[in-house]
Amino acid sequence: MAITAAMPTAKERPHRTRTRRVSNLPALKLSQLPPSHIDLRNPFKAVLVCTDCRTWVPITGIQSKVQKLVPHHTGKAGVAAAIHCRGSNRRIDFDMTLAEWRQALADAITEASSRQATAVLPKAFSQATDRTLRARAERTPAGRLADWDAVLPYVAEADKRRRAMPAGDTPRSR
Repeated sequence: MAITAAMPTAKERPHRTRTRRVSNLPALKLSQLPPSHIDLRNPFKAVLVCTDCRTWVPITGIQSKVQKLVPHHTGKAGVAAAIHCRGSNRRIDFDMTLAEWRQALADAITEASSRQATAVLPKAFSQATDRTLRARAERTPAGRLADWDAVLPYVAEADKRRRAMPAGDTPRSR
């Protein structure tokens, strides 16, 4: 089908949600959120983690007087029962500058990297353990057989004592 001048075209729609509704929840202060839950690398497309549903949500109205979270759902996309998150349209209080956020993020990254485990060092052996391990390494199949032959009389004696009936009454059979 060819496009003609008489065919209607869809008009350009705003890219961001603009509504006058504001959540009755208190404003989120950026200084009270972990720096890793805020992304201000591109200030005009700022996003943060919603404190209610733990999803990344864009901030609308960056250049206006009131900045707030974009209305969003709590469930997964494409689910029939979409429920609005209570954090939708929640005001954002920019109480820190971009430089302060970058510094806080750098500090958080440094702290997290210092908590990560270093190379695991093997535990030192005691002298007794070292002797045991060396003796095991030096043993041959013939040596193991000789050790077993030395233990066999003790095993036979233990089996004989285990089979012996105690003196006194014998147990009744059913």
